[in-house]
Amino acid sequence: MIKRTLWLNRDFVFDLPVEAFPNIVERLRGTPARLEDRLRTVPAALPTKRREEGWSIQENVGHLLDLEPLWAGRVDDLLALKDTLRPADLSNRKTNDADHNSVSLRDLLSSFRQARLKLVDRFDAFDEAAVALSALHPRLNKPMRMIDLALFTAEHDDHHLAGITELMQTFED
Repeated sequence: MIKRTLWLNRDFVFDLPVEAFPNIVERLRGTPARLEDRLRTVPAALPTKRREEGWSIQENVGHLLDLEPLWAGRVDDLLALKDTLRPADLSNRKTNDADHNSVSLRDLLSSFRQARLKLVDRFDAFDEAAVALSALHPRLNKPMRMIDLALFTAEHDDHHLAGITELMQTFED
């Protein structure tokens, strides 16, 4: 199995044309369904199991939910024409303190779906000018347009979906 790159070690090239925005939005719209489908047959004891210092499946799902306000806030930053996007909490304190393992997986998935659809509804309303708005990403230290934010969010989703798959494969063996 190929080992995934740590999220904070990833570098991004933001060069998609704004015309690709609808495709990225569809990817974001599909994340809740992909997550639900992936976890539909997971054994009952598996979602809260951890491997070493990492998060459980439920904590990964909870983390995706925890970051929805960040993505929405960055949309607000772009629309407000701010020079720099708000930073993420790189310590992931919200996720680490949330005790997502004490909540039902079904509730986490439902909450994530609701939050994500709010973000997608906002993206659906944007015209080309909004999609091209740009501000500096504070950690990457490079300009990020609205389309790049959408791509970054989709990549983050997929990063955690891949992590969930790894956990499932580890514990199913």
